[in-house]
Amino acid sequence: MKMVVAIVQDKDSPRLARNLVKAEIRATKLASTGGFLHAGNTTFLIGTQEARIQEVLDIIQTSCRSREQVVTPMSPMGSQLESYVPYPVSVQVGGATVFVLDVAQFEQF
Repeated sequence: MKMVVAIVQDKDSPRLARNLVKAEIRATKLASTGGFLHAGNTTFLIGTQEARIQEVLDIIQTSCRSREQVVTPMSPMGSQLESYVPYPVSVQVGGATVFVLDVAQFEQF
């Protein structure tokens, strides 16, 4: 048994959820927040058999895409630094960060 933890951008979450349901793959969705942009993400917890790992990874890869986004970074010290002048920068967002973990034991009650 494996646990797939997939952290995806909120924009990709509905598409990924639909595609997992179509493939009859059960998942739990959790709201999460990214550290760099402080933007909303969705974390999917997917328990599956080892034989289906590549299928799950393929679904995640086709459902989540990266994109360019222009953001204005926050001051590293909040608003305490008056000399800090934020300027918009283009960053790569989206896609998916995926961890595949071994599950020592699985119970369903």
